[in-house]
Amino acid sequence: MSKDIRELSQRKLNFFQTLKAVLWGFFGVRKGKGYSEDIAKLNPVHLIVAAVIGTILFVVGLVLVAQWFVAQAV
Repeated sequence: MSKDIRELSQRKLNFFQTLKAVLWGFFGVRKGKGYSEDIAKLNPVHLIVAAVIGTILFVVGLVLVAQWFVAQAV
């Protein structure tokens, strides 16, 4: 199994293309053809890193918006 992971991590799709695919995934608007291409080309290591970064940015953004609304209400 570790050989499969090594082979998958050698895929050449760059990190920014992976980040774009993750952002489309957050919005849930991805066509079947684009999804199939991403699955065939994405590097799983880049995918995990991009998903973690995207999630952190999303949560931080929500916290900042909530703090701003609470400050405006007071």
